[in-house]
Amino acid sequence: MSSLIVITGPTGVGKTELCLTIAKHYGVDIINADSRQIYAEIPIGTAAPTAEQMRMVRHYNVGTRHIGDYYSASMYEQDVMKTLSDISAKPKHDKILAILTGGSMMYIDAVCKGIDDIPTIRDDVRERMKHRLEHEGLETLVRELKELDPEHWGIVDKNNPRRVVHALEICHQTGRTYTSYRIGKSKERPFNIIKVGLTLDKVAKVKRGQVIMDHSELYERINKRVLAMIEQGLVEEVRRLLPYRDDKALNTIGYKEIFKYLDGDITLDEAVRQIQSNSREYARKQLTWFKKDTDITWFRPEQTKEIIHYIDSRLL
Repeated sequence: MSSLIVITGPTGVGKTELCLTIAKHYGVDIINADSRQIYAEIPIGTAAPTAEQMRMVRHYNVGTRHIGDYYSASMYEQDVMKTLSDISAKPKHDKILAILTGGSMMYIDAVCKGIDDIPTIRDDVRERMKHRLEHEGLETLVRELKELDPEHWGIVDKNNPRRVVHALEICHQTGRTYTSYRIGKSKERPFNIIKVGLTLDKVAKVKRGQVIMDHSELYERINKRVLAMIEQGLVEEVRRLLPYRDDKALNTIGYKEIFKYLDGDITLDEAVRQIQSNSREYARKQLTWFKKDTDITWFRPEQTKEIIHYIDSRLL
């Protein structure tokens, strides 16, 4: 049985360079699992692989969609499964299919475990809910979700308009609750999955039996990466996207803060500070999610030899 190598970890940890090294070592391609790097117009703010990096190793799902295109985790699952099927059909493919890498937890789970068969939202429903969000506000839609699907209301991030709106889209289009589509069963895959997690954490102290982790090295990398994005032209990238600022794909870290700067609401220094802070918070959420996955074996990003040895030991 062939294997899929999954290399994941929080934003800014160093996945890109390691994956290039591992991909060249095994002679395989890289499949992107970052939900924003799929959009062609936002390479700087998403730290997408550069043209040179993509010449070194073939990448899938980088810059293949455009702002305004509808895309979902279920569509991503279908795309990646088709790619893996095409790779496995090649007469010379070896024990490893490809490397799947990124920090979008839902996208990784969509490939490794499968995603529930939730209907694709029609354009008219999506536009209607977008209009309602703009004119009625998130709080009104959250109250409506509580009435239509109280079970999902109880667990959804009520500050995330994408999650709330999508659940309501399902309710209005199908007449069923979003919860009713979420069966939560993992799908069987025709390949072995080897999960590698990258971390820069170290134990800071143990207090009352609880391990307190030190994230300072990761946070410093995140802060520096944000500054590098500004130097690379993030402000101009966001400026070009002003006509599309209401698109869901741009309601994300790095873009919403620069939009506020361009509106004159905050200074550029404050926008940078907010991007750094929000990126660190996102990294904490990623780590919390990934730590629940007991199939992940953790390494530091510079442990290339150890990672290759581990992968070799898990090949079937």
